[in-house]
Amino acid sequence: MQATAYTYDPASRSGQVLLDDGTPVPFGAPAFDAGGLRLLRPGQRVRIETEGEGAARRITLVTLQTF
Repeated sequence: MQATAYTYDPASRSGQVLLDDGTPVPFGAPAFDAGGLRLLRPGQRVRIETEGEGAARRITLVTLQTF
């Protein structure tokens, strides 16, 4: 799934992405670390993997979108 980086805190390695429908979804340090990234800038397109549905959905991976 694709999303857009919305916020990112380098100290905690966590933040939020915006899904294409505008829904903000938070991610924690484990999801950021799983993607192997060192930095994330707001506005960057990212690829995310999630698990769960609805309010229980959580991001398990954040990485840069490549074509």
